[in-house]
Amino acid sequence: MKAIILAAGKGSNLNPFSNTRPIPMISVAGKTLLDNSLCQLKNAGINDVYIVVGHHKERIQELVAEKLDSGMNIQCLEQEKNNGIGDAILQVKEKISPGEYFLLIYGDTLTDENIYSKAQQSFHSFKCPVASICLPPSNESFGNVFLNAQMKITKIIEKPKGSDLGNYVLAGVFVLPESFFALLKTNKASMEKSLQTMVKEGDLMASMWENEWLDIVYPWEILQANKIVLDSWGKSSIAKSAVMETNVTMQGVVNIEENVVVKAGAVLEGPCSIGKGSYIGNNSLIRSYTSIGSNCSVGYGVELKNCVVFDKSGIGRLSFIGDSVIGENVDIGAGCMTVNRNTNWEKIQVKNGKTNLSTNMNKLGAFVGDGVVIGAGNTIQPGTVVFPGEIFPACYSVVHKN
Repeated sequence: MKAIILAAGKGSNLNPFSNTRPIPMISVAGKTLLDNSLCQLKNAGINDVYIVVGHHKERIQELVAEKLDSGMNIQCLEQEKNNGIGDAILQVKEKISPGEYFLLIYGDTLTDENIYSKAQQSFHSFKCPVASICLPPSNESFGNVFLNAQMKITKIIEKPKGSDLGNYVLAGVFVLPESFFALLKTNKASMEKSLQTMVKEGDLMASMWENEWLDIVYPWEILQANKIVLDSWGKSSIAKSAVMETNVTMQGVVNIEENVVVKAGAVLEGPCSIGKGSYIGNNSLIRSYTSIGSNCSVGYGVELKNCVVFDKSGIGRLSFIGDSVIGENVDIGAGCMTVNRNTNWEKIQVKNGKTNLSTNMNKLGAFVGDGVVIGAGNTIQPGTVVFPGEIFPACYSVVHKN
């Protein structure tokens, strides 16, 4: 079976990180979402993969080039204009043979176990098209699914309102026949209408997913995704080339990759992850649910708590970064602090353009885009979004002596 991964969308709600990358290239627990998908596909026995690219396509093309020796046949196909999901699927029409079934994957979802194997099992059991469904914490933002006792999907409401809510939602994984392309053409490339047609004809079964699942829509959900992956790890892993100096304390599940240096006095509280080539300074505290990317530098006495730091970023000595996501190539000076709660403990809001988004969270830090420079001594308020490339001077005072 071949797989199609949809990775062309812009994901404007995921600013500032989607400004400079497609959503599947967001990293959690040391791997991009796309890496996670490809790994699970390979484990499910699927080696022929077509990735539909668009927004910042070069990021995905670079990753695919690195995987030439992976044993998988991965090809990128471009959706030149962002004309929706149905149009993206139609870009792969010529790659699927008549009578063939294919696995369709939304590239912005994450699971803790292999949802693709489960979808395949359901397909072989039902011997007809299937859609993976799950029970999320909230079902208001997703396509709601209704089904009968035989697991046949009887109704899909793409944009539910009021009390018209089902218990289950579409999980972004489908096994569909080649004839689905004809349905898309008939319905003017509308994914919603094409699925509705299948439901009316009684041709779509449900594959129940009962493990962790997340559709990453907002920047704070990167932290949730990171937690899902870290919680799925059963044991620690420390590369032989990693250098651990004296008096380093480790608790819980810790993943340390090649050529990491952890200086004396550092404390690592798992679950946490440190990417290859990174440096952890003396007496630093890396607290639970922190993931540090490759080739990062964490200075003396830094405290990191429940945060994701992308590759090639540096955090200066005596800083605190909590409940935050830090992009690639970010330079944070000494003594900086992300404040992660309001003084009155009100729910934190995140501003996206002119819109204030409610997070329903009491503790949340900052979201710092790629290439940002934050000078020493700055304090960043809860829910702050810093867009890529911004530069903030150090907070300093100069006393002139006569």
